[in-house]
Amino acid sequence: MHQASVDSQKTGNNARLLSHINGFDIEYPVCGPHGLHMMKHILLALAFTAYALPSQAGCYADYKAKRDNPLKLHYGVIELPDAACSNRQVAARQVQQRLENQGWLLLKIQSIFDETGLTERKESAGEYFLRF
Repeated sequence: MHQASVDSQKTGNNARLLSHINGFDIEYPVCGPHGLHMMKHILLALAFTAYALPSQAGCYADYKAKRDNPLKLHYGVIELPDAACSNRQVAARQVQQRLENQGWLLLKIQSIFDETGLTERKESAGEYFLRF
């Protein structure tokens, strides 16, 4: 058995063996327990950073809703998950669920837009601007 085979059996690292297939000589860094520990911390930090940063595009909808007994109507703006932006039916379900929790019935999704449309709708939505 040649030296690379013996080393891989001792350490479990077969990078050296794989690097000599078909005459290619590729070097791989050996991670070891400290390298794996550090890699986990780096990946965890990256995942947290991606989660913690606000969505760059933002997804919002403006809608009309009603409540009966007595009849009340309102126009509002709501933030949606990014997945709802590309599908009006998904957006309507999201809005309807949130409104129902507060006793409102969704009448209509007016439009779906990004954060550039927030300012022009803020005054019209009043107290229902990003309330739900």
